[in-house]
Amino acid sequence: MAAAGTWAFSEPAVSRLCCLIGAGRHATDAVEEALAEVESDPETGRHIVGRGGFPNSEGVLECDAAIMEGDAGRFGAVAALQGVASPVRVARRVMDRSPHSLLVGEGAAAFAKQQGFTVESNASMLTTHSTEAYQEYLEKQQRVSGHDTLGLIAMDNMGNITVGVSTSGAPFKSPGRVGDSPLPGCGLYAENMVGAAAATGDGDKIMCYCPSFHVVHLMKQVRAPDFQKLHLF
Repeated sequence: MAAAGTWAFSEPAVSRLCCLIGAGRHATDAVEEALAEVESDPETGRHIVGRGGFPNSEGVLECDAAIMEGDAGRFGAVAALQGVASPVRVARRVMDRSPHSLLVGEGAAAFAKQQGFTVESNASMLTTHSTEAYQEYLEKQQRVSGHDTLGLIAMDNMGNITVGVSTSGAPFKSPGRVGDSPLPGCGLYAENMVGAAAATGDGDKIMCYCPSFHVVHLMKQVRAPDFQKLHLF
């Protein structure tokens, strides 16, 4: 098995991945659960993920998330989703239950409701920290630096590879703005027997280069990683 995550704040999630995979869980279930726990924690919102993340320029929190399996054609994503603290769970439902691969905005929220998710008020999605940061932005045009998208990669005991990503996007972005995170090949990519990749950084630039696809493609061209020797904890 193997597990990896972006940024230091992902360490608890990576540890959770290892526990879930060690207990025999499928890579997709493990990635969804570990990501959702971070998304719904208001304390990690300051890392630009889920509840407590920074809102857009109109004060509304819009989240993007995606999940991709190493099996061809297994992908689901949501973008500009409002009112759902764990958008990766909605992305998983898109992958499993929707004829589409990516739902955005009001359509994503409507799908979430149809699937039984609670859509909360915008006020309940924000925290004191994110609200104060937004007020400072309005008063002083003071922006928050950073772009700490959470990405998690897991390979389970059966060799299944899954990657998931989640972000509340660039702080104080234009309403409806979508970065690289929920776009296959840009924010994430996976292929069984080869590997997976997740991107983090300036999404408006990343999406122009499809880096996650290129990384996995290069891995495939050179050689498939020996996952028996690879343990990224």
